[in-house]
Amino acid sequence: MTDADPVDPYDGDDPGTEGAPAALRLEHPVLKALLGAWALAACSAEETAAVEDHLGDCGACADEARRLREAVGLLQRPDSLDLDPALRTRVLESCLDRRPPRIPVPDWAMSYDAETARLDALLQDFGDAEWHAPVRLRWFRGADATSRRTTVAGVIAHLLAVDGLVAIALGLDDPLGPVTGGTAGKPVGSPAERTEAFWEASHFPPTRSVRGPWRDQTHAVVRTAAFTGSGPGTMPVSYGDFELPLRDALVDRAFECWVHAVDIAEAVDYPYEPPAPRHLRGMIDLAARMLPGALAERRRAGLTSPGETRHLVTAGHPGRSLRLEIEGLGGGEWLIPLDSPAAMGSADHEVAHVALDDVEFCRLAAGHVSPEEAAAGQVGDRTAISDVLSAAASLSRM
Repeated sequence: MTDADPVDPYDGDDPGTEGAPAALRLEHPVLKALLGAWALAACSAEETAAVEDHLGDCGACADEARRLREAVGLLQRPDSLDLDPALRTRVLESCLDRRPPRIPVPDWAMSYDAETARLDALLQDFGDAEWHAPVRLRWFRGADATSRRTTVAGVIAHLLAVDGLVAIALGLDDPLGPVTGGTAGKPVGSPAERTEAFWEASHFPPTRSVRGPWRDQTHAVVRTAAFTGSGPGTMPVSYGDFELPLRDALVDRAFECWVHAVDIAEAVDYPYEPPAPRHLRGMIDLAARMLPGALAERRRAGLTSPGETRHLVTAGHPGRSLRLEIEGLGGGEWLIPLDSPAAMGSADHEVAHVALDDVEFCRLAAGHVSPEEAAAGQVGDRTAISDVLSAAASLSRM
């Protein structure tokens, strides 16, 4: 062939294979020994090719390879289809670092904003069957566990009714106005009373149509809280027989939204993760701050442990205390005064120490687990421990 002759690309050796490694030729014992590494995807490309060629010819090794692959599948934890609950917060923070909002959402409203968005994301693809799936709301009344049967739509109606108490405090319309006769700025009824009134006034059981009003209200609450700024965080929100400052009321509503989102997720057999750690810690902190008042209420109702010795403590002075240690990313430590809501928690007067997981403590405060069932490490005065765990369960309500 001369320089003028055309080059036939198919003539001679294929230049694309020049220098390519020759296929491995391994004996049966070696190939069998590689099956474990192959199942874990730990073989080299050449070893993988040799093993897979062998599996087409050897039935015994093929069966063993199948069993090993199945075993590896059991060792791997399946990933949840849910996004990381902290992802939304990280994305927003990244965006706001680049372009700060003209009217930022107050810190104390962020957990409510995040939890309502997460629940709405869960609801968006529900069909009619999911909206009518049965859900059992659980809480403690006095010393007894109680429950109420409803549906997924009924739970959202409940959230709409109770979140309305915050809306009223912010000067927004009462979503139950036609039902209860309430108007803007005038709260009507306790959470349970408002929920029952809404359910009873419905001509038919609540359906997916309740999602729109609930979500519109959550947006209005967050938007109004942002426009009012951080100052009004102390304005009172009435729950009927007690009040919370607005900043605490929104954390309380975020907690209820998460708890009921878990109820809904369980009803439709779907995984649901806890809130972002800083939001979870805010919820736990609110519950810990409410414990002294709950203890006092149980004492007045005669529900504290028999034989309890109460030590009179002047307001603002240290008294007997229980150290509440919450473990996990949302945890911390709190000293709970035992004898008076006005007393100060004191490490020098510590008589008991209780340790619980963060989510387990929240389940206790939500009335989803009894004080006796709560997985807790306990040291010290057993009476004080029993009273505090029971007080935590008593924080739950419909």
